[in-house]
Amino acid sequence: MQASAYVGLPMKLGERIALVTGGGSGIGRAICLLFAEEGARVIVNDARLEAAEATVKSMKASAGARAIQADVADSAQVRAMFATIERELGGLDILVNNAGIAFGPGDDRGAVAGKAEARMMEALSGGGIQTHLDVTQNISDEAWRRMLAVHLDGTFFCTREALRLMSPRNRGVIINLSSVAALAGLEASPHYSAAKGGILAFTRAVAKDVASRGIRVNAICPGYIDTPMTEPMSPMIKRAVIVGTPLGRTGDPREVAATALFLASDDSSFFTGQWLSPNGGLFIG
Repeated sequence: MQASAYVGLPMKLGERIALVTGGGSGIGRAICLLFAEEGARVIVNDARLEAAEATVKSMKASAGARAIQADVADSAQVRAMFATIERELGGLDILVNNAGIAFGPGDDRGAVAGKAEARMMEALSGGGIQTHLDVTQNISDEAWRRMLAVHLDGTFFCTREALRLMSPRNRGVIINLSSVAALAGLEASPHYSAAKGGILAFTRAVAKDVASRGIRVNAICPGYIDTPMTEPMSPMIKRAVIVGTPLGRTGDPREVAATALFLASDDSSFFTGQWLSPNGGLFIG
């Protein structure tokens, strides 16, 4: 169907106020842009103000959009961000907990990638795996805590504040970005997998907690998506991912954004406590 066939259709998020954390790049930016196209007043959060502002400037429909800098792992910064939202916009309809990091402080991703490539070659040779990743025993306290702080604490801090705005109205939507790593486990990033797995359990519990208020809570578990977070992958590892994905490619951020749009809109009015995984068949649960 040609795009012109959609002219005149109502926008799915007309006049709704949406906050997207980590909206300065990648999946977060794609969600912000699509939500704005569908009529939402988008608040773009990022730890880097210039990145959030760049997303706002990229919007085709940016009326009412604004950028707010905050580290979601810091509860005081999160409280301040939501106080601004309440003061300036009066409430919140949609929260997308997207902010995340791929590596913790001190993580030696280069070394892990080198070992992963060596293991692939050993597997292909048929001589058995001789190279060991040994990732878990080398994760520092600082890397572990920062990974969980950004993903899990950040999701909790933002959800807590969002519910304080949504509960008096008995309506709202919360979308948490988890990962295929939570479903299958990612041996190269146990702390990332743990954080994303915690987000799934949190999603289920909160969905039950707030269902009586008409607030829906769901999660998205993307597979490998072409973003700045996956850009450092070596050609060999990326090729292995593509070979292991039945659809034969990595995903585009816009495809994850489309999933978020579905969950944010009334099209998903009977969805809560669920996860959707745009992953090209990499994981089929």
